[in-house]
Amino acid sequence: MFHPTPASVPPPNARLVLRQPPGLPVNFHPLNPLQFVLRAAEIYPDKIALTRGDNSGSPVAYSYAVWCQRIQNLAYALKQHGVKRGDIVAVIAPNTTLIADAHHGVLAAQAVACPINTRLKPSDVQYILEHSGASIILVDHEYRHLLPPHLKVPVIVSNDSGRPDDPYEKFLAKGREFSHERGWGGLDSETDETAPAMLCYTSGTTGRPKGVVTTLRGSYLAAVANAYESRIHSDSTYLWILPMFHAAGWTFPWAITFAFGSQITLRTVEFPLIWKHFLNSGVTHYCGAPTVQIGILNDPGARTLPRPISAIIAGSAPTASLIGSLEEKGIQPIHVYGLTETYGPFTRNYIQPSWARMSLQDRSKLMARQGHAFATAQNVRVVQLQKEGEVELVDVPRDGQTVGEIVTRGNIVMKEYFRDPEATAKAFSGGSFHTGDLAVQFPGGEVAIVDRQKDLIISGGENASSLAIEQELASHPDVMEVAVVARGHVKWGERPHAFVVLKAQSVGKWKGRHGQFGDDLKRHAKARLPGFACPEWVTVVDELPKNGTGKVLKTDLRKVVAKL
Repeated sequence: MFHPTPASVPPPNARLVLRQPPGLPVNFHPLNPLQFVLRAAEIYPDKIALTRGDNSGSPVAYSYAVWCQRIQNLAYALKQHGVKRGDIVAVIAPNTTLIADAHHGVLAAQAVACPINTRLKPSDVQYILEHSGASIILVDHEYRHLLPPHLKVPVIVSNDSGRPDDPYEKFLAKGREFSHERGWGGLDSETDETAPAMLCYTSGTTGRPKGVVTTLRGSYLAAVANAYESRIHSDSTYLWILPMFHAAGWTFPWAITFAFGSQITLRTVEFPLIWKHFLNSGVTHYCGAPTVQIGILNDPGARTLPRPISAIIAGSAPTASLIGSLEEKGIQPIHVYGLTETYGPFTRNYIQPSWARMSLQDRSKLMARQGHAFATAQNVRVVQLQKEGEVELVDVPRDGQTVGEIVTRGNIVMKEYFRDPEATAKAFSGGSFHTGDLAVQFPGGEVAIVDRQKDLIISGGENASSLAIEQELASHPDVMEVAVVARGHVKWGERPHAFVVLKAQSVGKWKGRHGQFGDDLKRHAKARLPGFACPEWVTVVDELPKNGTGKVLKTDLRKVVAKL
């Protein structure tokens, strides 16, 4: 049986309140998502907050009371190591207790957490560490190789064991000792709710990643919205499949504590283990990009669930086929949309009562739209594409046909790009944040993405959406995953080239006959798409190239077609 370290056990009758600054108005307190875990530990001290769900070692589980003490210890340990208000604390870890702690403990030290993608190359990690100016690094033992040599800042290693001899546990124990049992009352409450909370670097497919600075206020409001929109509550159990390093886990580290839910961490995405938890651990919610959802559905252990589980889907637009397949397994899709710059999701597709009378196929097509803005965000807009020098943003007609760019502003928009005022000014041109996503808007106000600007295919003067093409190709019964890019054409300028991953049960069917499969897929497309949008070429591949957060690297596919 697992027992938390002695330093993790809180004293009796501990007061879970930060030191309050004088002079604040009676009718105001600065918003800070740290408040959620303090409140949860007071109301549900004995409820399980965090468990390790993988097979990497002995079981680890923390109640809210114990976890809150560990978070406090982390804050004091950081302060003992010289971390000051506004300093950057880098975190390099998969989904573990370390990174879960950091989403709260770094804020308690009034510092800024910088979670770094564990799938990056060492050179990219070095760039982020240097660009961010991190003053200390918290790293999981399996990812020490990502650290550059000759570091001049402290490095704290976690073996993810929860045992007293673990270096990270010793670090927390020293923090407890350094606190002299002053408790939460010895830590200052941040008075500026617009102070930075997180520094998350984008997983851009071209160029250097940009550092996205988000605030305490924005994190608080985004977390509340995600808990509400996902229907997470005190009986919910969230399974960590989405990396917490990705856009601060879409603010779900705080959304779960806000709702008093429980969470299970997984170090790696292992589909058999995911299904084990689906069936045996009372999981009610998880987040994942479409590529992860595809893997879940195609695992040999996939089956119809005995009770529904909610899947929050974002990262890239899901196909109607994917949404329908999830429903058939008892997985209820909650389709949201957002970017790192918008704290993860800020829109949701809201199911309408009239959809209940539709077929699964027709309903899925409507559910694939990106929908309306969250209650704590400002209305999402689709504006006309700007020409160079234009500033005024003009909304497109709500006709479901006129293509424009999605823009937004308000609570759930980043503060700035870190140390990059030029990129910030460009992104905020015209007084709104420019997403770079092309979309249409329908009479009811819901938006539907048609493509990224750089992914649009212009064939014979016609604009073909690679996303719309992918949506239709994915409905072919043998297609597991598909990506479409533009390829040069002598007559039409550009034509679509489709890269397809076959379903496991279809690989043998088309073995040695990929050309015939391509012809079959083209016939499938011609029945659903205009001629200029039908793929001219089809290539069957074992897998699609992806970045660290599961997005398809169309830049790599463009390099392939450029050589053809």
